[in-house]
Amino acid sequence: MTQLIVLPHPELCPEGSVIEAAAGTSVCDALLDNGIEIEHACEKSCACTTCHVVVREGFASLAPAEELEEDLLDKAWGLEPNSRLSCQAIVGTTPLVIDIPRYTINMAKEGKR
Repeated sequence: MTQLIVLPHPELCPEGSVIEAAAGTSVCDALLDNGIEIEHACEKSCACTTCHVVVREGFASLAPAEELEEDLLDKAWGLEPNSRLSCQAIVGTTPLVIDIPRYTINMAKEGKR
């Protein structure tokens, strides 16, 4: 299991969290499996930017983003050089520090897992 340190987010994870995820799991699934209800309006199909995260530590251990993800990230609120779509970032064996941006470009929450 790989450790993911989730930095505090005012709504989703006010105190921050330290979770464990199996290698091969997406960051999005790891967050959801541990009660951190990150938005994922496209149901994790790499068609939106609502699951955007910034990988503060461990970014280099992730496989490079594919072209579709890169194109979508250009539209994400608060884009940074270490930004990824959490549905596409796959956990390996290196611990990650994850920062969930405060805002997304989503105008409506689905309330789905």
